[in-house]
Amino acid sequence: MPHPKLSHMSERRKFIKKSLLGSAIVIPAISKSIAQPQRPSLVGEKPLILSTWNHGLPANAAAIAKLKETGNIIDAVETGVMDTENDLSNLSVGLQGLPDREGITTLDASIMNGNGECGSVAFVRQVKHPVSLARVVMEKTPHVMIVGEGARQLAISEGFPIEKEELSPNAKKAYEKWKVQSQYKPIINIENHDTIGMIGLDKDGNLAGSCTTSGLAYKMHGRVGDSPIIGAGLFVDNEVGAATATGLGESIIKVCGSFMIVELMRQGRTPQEACEEAVRRLISKNKGNIKDIQAGFLAINKDGEVGAFAVQPGFNYAQGTMSYNKMIDSKSHF
Repeated sequence: MPHPKLSHMSERRKFIKKSLLGSAIVIPAISKSIAQPQRPSLVGEKPLILSTWNHGLPANAAAIAKLKETGNIIDAVETGVMDTENDLSNLSVGLQGLPDREGITTLDASIMNGNGECGSVAFVRQVKHPVSLARVVMEKTPHVMIVGEGARQLAISEGFPIEKEELSPNAKKAYEKWKVQSQYKPIINIENHDTIGMIGLDKDGNLAGSCTTSGLAYKMHGRVGDSPIIGAGLFVDNEVGAATATGLGESIIKVCGSFMIVELMRQGRTPQEACEEAVRRLISKNKGNIKDIQAGFLAINKDGEVGAFAVQPGFNYAQGTMSYNKMIDSKSHF
């Protein structure tokens, strides 16, 4: 027979072993919670459409209506900004926009899907809807960007109407006034908020974005800004979120603003934190003349959280869902 003391020790070991095995189920969960704290997510209403500036309200309405019709987020962001391209009162988007210093209106646009598909056109003339031409580049060509006469020829081959090249009455009046002194001194929040950028999230969490502009008023002929440059004026990633930019394109290009914001969100920043960091980086790259620069960023993540931030006061954006469509004033660095 086993010694009573040895028998007691054996039973004690069995008890300790069972206790440790039971505890082992709990300990990893506690360790994981401590090592990887989770920030509470503020889940927004879906679908959600965001677009820059006051013209974003009617653009959002058009996008939501298209989304109800087709359920396709790419259709929605294309149709939304087409509304602005059609707006004859808008002097910063579409063929009615303010011309370059040669008196010629040239347009830039881009569009991007959450799976990485994208297309853009730049320095294109006589095409009323450059965002639709950008979609053709994305869906029907092996390229990402087509510019100038090549973009116009693509438009012709795809059956786009080629418009008569003449300034709209409002643009012509402004251009004639500018020619008196011919000074290139853009006024922030007026001449250099040269874009409508739109980003959208559908009910299933799919993202897309678009961006279209007539560019800076009285720019040098041939100048291209951030709007058609994927990663500068627009970037979308279904795994993370989307961002778009508006303002002085050169300052935005220098920091790859929209791409930076999406990557910061990938690393765990909120859309608001990412937009604020992008503005700080932009300011650091443009020291010396920042008082004459306006740039604003708009972002959304997969959960429907929204962020917006600008260099100077004055930037606003439209936020639309199936139940509301409203303007929101962005915060700014200064």
